[in-house]
Amino acid sequence: MLSESQGSAPMEHLNRYYDTDYVSHQVKAGEHRQTIGGMWDKIGQMQFDYLRAQGLQPGSTLLDIGCGCLRGGVHYAAYLDAGNYYGIDLSRDLLDSGYDIELAAAGLQHKVPRENLRDTDAFDIAPFGVRFDMAIAVSVFSHLPASYLRQCLINLADSMKTGGTLFATYFHCPPGHDFNTPLRHPAGKLSHPGKDPFHYREEELVGAAEDLPWRLETYRSWEHPRDQWMAHFVKIDQ
Repeated sequence: MLSESQGSAPMEHLNRYYDTDYVSHQVKAGEHRQTIGGMWDKIGQMQFDYLRAQGLQPGSTLLDIGCGCLRGGVHYAAYLDAGNYYGIDLSRDLLDSGYDIELAAAGLQHKVPRENLRDTDAFDIAPFGVRFDMAIAVSVFSHLPASYLRQCLINLADSMKTGGTLFATYFHCPPGHDFNTPLRHPAGKLSHPGKDPFHYREEELVGAAEDLPWRLETYRSWEHPRDQWMAHFVKIDQ
């Protein structure tokens, strides 16, 4: 993610996931599922089903951005060939709870080498040394400004195969709404232009990919229970 010197908001003001003491306390209390927003079964299954419909195959290499404690990761690990699931997250505590609790309970630790899960606050993807077929970021950029989406696209470009797709959820601001005012979504969530949770217009999505080897292919509702939409960014040749 961007540093303060790059013009982003101070990290401690972005969202609660940057409060490492809070996250650590929640994980130690056994509340890791609730810490990432709950809806464990619904959203975990939903994102897996979505990627299957978009062409995910057992032999695909998948990067789960903001994977947390593996709400979706448990489903992906069960389906993908051993070693093909990778995840990054801001919190080591959440990653460890996903590996030591969720994957262990599902009997899936053998399919995900521990080194396939990296904690990073900078979308640091290159150390994996993998060219990914797909990447997904669920409930990540809904908590971050569009500049972070751009930084993710910059870092991901060298690690994504041409034709590969990043699927990223976000709160959609429709053309008829004043972007600079809060927006109430059908599920009741209130999003904002400059604080968590953030909303984007089409212009912010397009701008995130400007002059980068990415094309915004589509953005649409995918019936998310909190009304987050899904944007598809396809890696292109330049």
